[in-house]
Amino acid sequence: MASFFLRRASCSATRILSSSLSLSTATIIPKSNPNPNFIYHHHLLQLSRENKIASPYLTFIKEISTIPSTKKEQKQNSGELPNRGEKSWIDVHLPRQVRPYAHLARLDKPIGTWLLAWPCMWSISLAAKPGILPDFKTMALFGCGALLLRGAGCTVNDLLDRDIDTKVERTKLRPVASGLLTPFQGLCFLGFQLFLGLGILLQLNNYSRVLGASSLLLVFSYPLMKRFTFWPQAFLGLTFNWGALLGWSAVKGSLDPAIVLPLYASGVFWTLVYDTIYAHQDKEDDLKVGVKSTALRFGDSTKEWITGFGTACISSLALCGFNADIGWSYYAFLVAASGQLAWQIWTVDLSCRADCNRKFVSNKWFGAIVFSGILFGRLLS
Repeated sequence: MASFFLRRASCSATRILSSSLSLSTATIIPKSNPNPNFIYHHHLLQLSRENKIASPYLTFIKEISTIPSTKKEQKQNSGELPNRGEKSWIDVHLPRQVRPYAHLARLDKPIGTWLLAWPCMWSISLAAKPGILPDFKTMALFGCGALLLRGAGCTVNDLLDRDIDTKVERTKLRPVASGLLTPFQGLCFLGFQLFLGLGILLQLNNYSRVLGASSLLLVFSYPLMKRFTFWPQAFLGLTFNWGALLGWSAVKGSLDPAIVLPLYASGVFWTLVYDTIYAHQDKEDDLKVGVKSTALRFGDSTKEWITGFGTACISSLALCGFNADIGWSYYAFLVAASGQLAWQIWTVDLSCRADCNRKFVSNKWFGAIVFSGILFGRLLS
């Protein structure tokens, strides 16, 4: 279409040029580019500088002659997702070439990293000796690992769901779905993230290396679960809370089932609460696309279900603390964590996407409260 308008404009430009002044072809046709469209565009520029052609006409010619050939080219030239609304720090501070990859890893949405990191921190703190602070180096390693693994999980999810994401309002502008990044570029970025993650894993003991590597099966399989089961949130729980096992083994070199299994279970139940709330943002689109979630499975009974999951989460945390012989202050913080979780469940408006997202994001505070309880419980035990 742009070529059609350009040819029409070029014909008009010829008539204007011939009646306005006579220019020598040698002075306007570069030897390196004899394209006729370029010639007439050059003529118009010359005439505009001499105020012989109205600027609106020139503006029209300029606009249609600089339209990218495809939408994909336009996106790649901009380096930004179109119509994103309010810009994040990624769009303001990072180089243009890096922005799509930062968005792919969700670096502007750190809640996922927090939710992945907290079970690791719980476990590391529980494994610390009574009266002694947990090892800072181990916590720093797991913090970096959570950032990388969460980014890798998002990349896998976007690669596998790129056709689905284009049909969902909340996800249609993601880098791969929108065409800003090709699947091959996403795959290369995934390899880079996993390589960095391997560097962190190799700093742990042999037992933890094997245990950590085994989590990749969950990382790669979770994005597919929404196609086959109404319980993808349960598989996310198994994936996101693997650090509850790994943190303990990184400190102790083995697992104590009486402590780590209740801790792992509490994380899975917690995930069922917050990710079911999160899934209510997309329930209309999920129905249209044909993917499944606990939000669709529970429907109007969602609050009853997540109340049960929340109760199971707190009960599992209490059992874990009892088996770990942790101090009394842990249970005081556990009461506060129960209140935070109850506030989420009782006040969330499941028909409001914004409120669902607010309650989902608030789970970083739930994780922080539980961590504080474990930390003080260990120091005072």
